[in-house]
Amino acid sequence: MIGIDEVGRGCWAGPLLVVAARQVSALPDGLRDSKALSKTRRESLYDDIQTSCELGEGWVQPEEIDEHGLATAMKIGVSRALMQLGALFEEEIVMDGNVNYCPEDFTNISTVIKADSLHPIVSAASIYAKVTRDKYMARIAQFHPFYGFEQHVGYGTELHRSALKIHGPSAVHRKSYKPVQAFL
Repeated sequence: MIGIDEVGRGCWAGPLLVVAARQVSALPDGLRDSKALSKTRRESLYDDIQTSCELGEGWVQPEEIDEHGLATAMKIGVSRALMQLGALFEEEIVMDGNVNYCPEDFTNISTVIKADSLHPIVSAASIYAKVTRDKYMARIAQFHPFYGFEQHVGYGTELHRSALKIHGPSAVHRKSYKPVQAFL
C-alpha cells in the first residue's frame, strides 16, 4: 500500500510538498498525524521512516502554484511523488483528504479524511513531509533572513504578516495568495 499526504498547502511562502510512502519493513511505533506530534518526536521518527519506507517527493514551487492554482498544484505534486516512488498503476493508494489528485492511470485509490491519523503508512508520509519541508524552509531562511521562515515555515502568522508589511514579498512568496497580494 502507498500512503500519500502533503504539507504546505495553506502556506503563504515556500513550496508545497507531497510525499508518497511505501512500507518495506516494520514501521516505527508511535506514528500518527504529524500535527499531533511535537517537532522533537517528528524528527526522532524521521530516520526510522526513511529506513522502513520507500519515499517519493513531489515538490511544487511557489511560481507553479501561482500559475496553476492549488488544485492543479496538488495534482502535479502527487504525480511527481508517485513517479519518483516508481508506483505501479494498480497499487493500492490511500490519500489523506477527500479529493483524489492521482493521475487517471492509477485505479486503486481511496481518499480518507484524517487518513494521517488512521493509516500508519499515511502517517509516515505526513511526518516525513513535515520534517523535510520544515528543514527546507529553515535553509531558505538563510537567503531571506527578514521573514522568520525558520519559525513559521511559511504559514500566515503575525510574525510573517509583520515581515511582509516591512519587507514586501520575497521570491519564495505565493503572489496569488490574497494575504500576500495585499503587500505587493
